[in-house]
Amino acid sequence: MGKIRFGTDGWRAIIAQEYTVDNVARVSLATAKWVKSNYDNPSIVIGHDCRFAGDLFMKTAVKVFVNEGINVKMALGFVSTPMVSLGTVKLNASIGVVITASHNPPSYNGFKLKSEYGGPLSPKLVQEIEDIIPEKNIIDLELISLKSDLVEIIDLETMYVDHVKEHFDLEAIEKSGLNLVYDSMYGAGQNVMKRLLPNIHCIHDDWNPSFLGQSPEPIAKNLKDLESFISNNGSIDCALATDGDADRIGLYNGKSEFIDSHHIILLLIHYLKKYKGLTGKVATAFSTTPRVKVMADYYELPSEVVKIGFKYIADIMVKEDVLVGGEESGGIATKGHIPERDGIWMGLIIWEFMAKSGKCLDDLINEVYEIVGPFKFERSDLHITEELKRNIISNCEAGKYQEFGKYKVKNIATIDGFKFFFDENRWLMIRPSGTEPVLRTYAEAPTIEEVRDILSICEETICN
Repeated sequence: MGKIRFGTDGWRAIIAQEYTVDNVARVSLATAKWVKSNYDNPSIVIGHDCRFAGDLFMKTAVKVFVNEGINVKMALGFVSTPMVSLGTVKLNASIGVVITASHNPPSYNGFKLKSEYGGPLSPKLVQEIEDIIPEKNIIDLELISLKSDLVEIIDLETMYVDHVKEHFDLEAIEKSGLNLVYDSMYGAGQNVMKRLLPNIHCIHDDWNPSFLGQSPEPIAKNLKDLESFISNNGSIDCALATDGDADRIGLYNGKSEFIDSHHIILLLIHYLKKYKGLTGKVATAFSTTPRVKVMADYYELPSEVVKIGFKYIADIMVKEDVLVGGEESGGIATKGHIPERDGIWMGLIIWEFMAKSGKCLDDLINEVYEIVGPFKFERSDLHITEELKRNIISNCEAGKYQEFGKYKVKNIATIDGFKFFFDENRWLMIRPSGTEPVLRTYAEAPTIEEVRDILSICEETICN
């Protein structure tokens, strides 16, 4: 059937092509074998998001686990990735499994592995599972019943709601007078947010596994409906969006302006350190703004830059005292929660910050700018041929890009991809995606016009 490989964050494939019942069974069998060899009395928490046939693929995995004699705690209805991660911790499970392709296009589904401490399973352990995936499925799934003493149905959504209520002052948000919006992007966060804050506006909050034909990734180009809702309402204070499995965050201010993850990470550091008195390390992925280090240094917090993939941040969070860990792509975690990306959790921190400070989001961002200086950022995904992508990366490796139009390269960082620094306020990054057939380009500069100029010149330089 072909080799199955895990990418930056789990196995992703196109439904009915590589992502089939038989292939899900193969991955599930490897997961079961690994868990049995590493735990004396193994158990697995499993759930699925809102994607097409999620329930079918989840039950396929459960049948394999039951066939291997493993206790399974199966989620009731669709759930977010953070709910499975939290459930894995609270129920003392050996591992968590989420049937999701996160932010990928609607034609995809996937298989995420979560560790016993609630974060992504470490790359080393994921590799151990990948190495034992059988070449084909030999289990007759039709002969296995889910009506087994090994299967327990659990309510992960209620568990998550109760956990949030223990950690947030939701009443302060409700009574603040803030006019808030939540866009679930037809994803797995839609039900839980209605339970947490029933009086806010919610959009795209029904089951639509096609996601209206677009990737459920909370970036500006995918959030035009949310942007229009804010503009048409006229009195929105802040809008939160999360991706398909609700572990990534997108944010808007009341002027319909997208607030990227760099600003969110800086806001979180600022609030948790200055206003809540918390400390700890700041860990960010290579594509994140260098201004995070400026903020960390200002507050005398240690900081570290790691490869792209939240699993690298999670590894640090498990071993060290980490205040904030985050990625450019919207995956952020904070102290006091599981070492896992959680878009709803991060959004609630920002809303609580606004409610308790009595300040609008722009005023809070200006507080951040007083420390790190103003900046803008944007990412452009280039859908190009594999041959051209390989040539561009080869050119990067050979050091052939020393200038991009008028922008002269002063130094290059290569932790994960290629980051070209023009000066202390301007940089460009080139990196192939770990989960999609695209080449990502990133840029930061003092104004959005200059950011887009850098991205345009970059595309012209590398694609011609």
